[in-house]
Amino acid sequence: SLYVSEYFSQSAQKLSFYSWYGNAKLFHFHVPEDTVLLRWLLQASRGKGPECTSMEITVHFRHGAPPVINPLGTRFPANATIRPSYNISITLSSAVQNTTFVNVTTPAAGDWFIAAHLPEAAGRIEVKGFSTPCPYMFQADMFVLRLTDMPVLEPGVPMPHTVVSPAKPLHVKVFVPKHAAGMRFQLSSCITSEQRACAVRVLLGSITLPQSFQRILTCTGSINCSLALESPPWEKWLQIMVESLGTGNASVKVEMLASFTVCRPGSTSSFLNFISLNQSQAVARPGAAGSSAPAAGEAPHNSSSQRGSCLQSQPVVREDLDVVSVRYRLLNGPSVPVNTRSPTLLLLNLNTGMDSGGSLVVNLLLNKTSVSLTNATVVACVSAASPVLSLNATRNCSTAFSQGYPLSVSTSSAEAMLIVLYPQTDDWFLSLQLLCPKGQGECTTAEAKVTVFSYLTPCFNDCGPYGQCSLLRRHGYLYAGCSCKAGWGGWSCTDDTKAQSVGAQNLATLLLTLSNLMFLPAIAVAVYRYYLVEASVYTYTMFFSTFYHACDQPGVAVMCIMDYDTLQYCDFLGSVVSIWVTILCMARVKKILKYVLFILGTLLIAMSLQLDRRGVWNMMGPCLFALVIMVTAWVHHGAKRKHCYPSSWKRWVFYLLPGITLAFIAISVYAFMETNENYYYTHSIWHVLVACSVAFLLPPRDKHKKPWAWSQKLTCRYQICQNDREELYAVT
Repeated sequence: SLYVSEYFSQSAQKLSFYSWYGNAKLFHFHVPEDTVLLRWLLQASRGKGPECTSMEITVHFRHGAPPVINPLGTRFPANATIRPSYNISITLSSAVQNTTFVNVTTPAAGDWFIAAHLPEAAGRIEVKGFSTPCPYMFQADMFVLRLTDMPVLEPGVPMPHTVVSPAKPLHVKVFVPKHAAGMRFQLSSCITSEQRACAVRVLLGSITLPQSFQRILTCTGSINCSLALESPPWEKWLQIMVESLGTGNASVKVEMLASFTVCRPGSTSSFLNFISLNQSQAVARPGAAGSSAPAAGEAPHNSSSQRGSCLQSQPVVREDLDVVSVRYRLLNGPSVPVNTRSPTLLLLNLNTGMDSGGSLVVNLLLNKTSVSLTNATVVACVSAASPVLSLNATRNCSTAFSQGYPLSVSTSSAEAMLIVLYPQTDDWFLSLQLLCPKGQGECTTAEAKVTVFSYLTPCFNDCGPYGQCSLLRRHGYLYAGCSCKAGWGGWSCTDDTKAQSVGAQNLATLLLTLSNLMFLPAIAVAVYRYYLVEASVYTYTMFFSTFYHACDQPGVAVMCIMDYDTLQYCDFLGSVVSIWVTILCMARVKKILKYVLFILGTLLIAMSLQLDRRGVWNMMGPCLFALVIMVTAWVHHGAKRKHCYPSSWKRWVFYLLPGITLAFIAISVYAFMETNENYYYTHSIWHVLVACSVAFLLPPRDKHKKPWAWSQKLTCRYQICQNDREELYAVT
């Protein structure tokens, strides 16, 4: 046999602490057909700075779709299927780099996904620039060993093969046709080259993670051994590996036979249904009113064909709506007939390669009036790759190499829902059959009507009122995840264990918005001292900070007067410009120079905020530059007057020192104390402290200016005018 090795690599990604699925870094690989060995090379590394500590990286694997993970231990939505992913942990302790290998023999062909993340996020809000986070990098590479000339086992034809040695197993494959109800594999004529009793082990199927349903058959001696499989995967190659269990290097000769039992589907009248679908979607045209095509729900059924078939296939149309958004429409109408003779089968096509990043929702609704038997139950099974063709009370909704998802409806419980999170790329099948209690002879002729609603959505229920559905991308692959807020958690933001109450949400909104009213004293002081430009800036800041925080709330207490991004930009701009004009006002420079600096500084601040809105130097840069100007001006005034400036000790004790203290406390709270849990009151404290410090730091008005005298300023009143003009008379 000729083996070919191939290598696939993807660029490294920087890992993040986990708070929602978007923090997990996804790697997407495609394993080719006839692969007999898959080896993952996982490389993790961290920075060398003192901020880098020991860290544990969790890596999840899954075949066919991104892994469904739950590192936070939150609840999933009701009716959702939860099957834990296969994962390993990589520890970065004293070593800067860690290399780990993961081997998978006879892996399933198709898409494979790896997701890696750090432990749960601490929840602390870090200001960009104040601290340097440690970079943790992760890279996944894939090696595959592929057999180029794998022998093909033809159905119904015995084929002799030889296992060369225990170290070199035999690999063959057989193609499973469509509508295969069962497969029987038989191994016979087993003999070693030393004419001893042989012992071999046969592995049927491929390994899929997190769960593998590979079937194992052990044969000893010359006795024939066989294995029967129900519902093998349709239209796929099935790998078979035979390995010798002998101790020596003797070869083993065996004869293998694979046979299939094919299920004949019943008539579905798909051509008439296709015509009726086109007529229902067509726009009314002149002359079309007289057409007499049968309605979609009145397609004729061949009763003799139904009795002789083992399944009734209902035609389904896949309607693509958007990215990771599909709706399935039944051509015979939303209701399908279900009986006891054979299962009703619906095909849900999810094999485009771009459908595995959402949630598959299947909803069943039983028409109670259509079931004459009170104790009858309609059982259903949703499975991938092949349908379940024998639905009864003892089966657990499993096929040859996969485990399906059971559903049931009855007159007592007429509705059932199933949510498959990240369904694997494949053909999915919905099988329905009517089951009746024993002793009811009329059950053979009974028929139930079940309404089926099935669709693929990026996020179930659009993540609810306390979540946001985000479309994520890794290279060309798109998948969706829910980002929860207001303390809610879970896959679809349905876990209210740590959720904020409505009262707490209202309190948070009131604190963050009303705390901006503390700018009113600063505005009053600025107006009283004739600093009208500064007062205008404080008013601007108070207005946009109030409505930005009213729009920024995660819960139901939200009010947005304009676009969120605009409100955020105006809030950040007003905050930085307020600090800029306050420090320049304290510098007591000439008016013309002060106003020029006001305008230039505001323009530069607006530009820097557009480049990086959350950078710490957007605030620290203007502050430091303004402080340099202020200190220079104060030194100049002090040298000119031959004493310290400001000269009054009362000014230092009662105004400057309290204002500076409040400003430093505000910066400490903003930079080091804010977390996701205490944000609403720590940030409110920041608002109060900053506003109060501005009121203390504003300098007194110029001595030559008098206080506001409104009676002198307002001239709109009656006045008695006296004409003092002297008249000149000419004497002739």
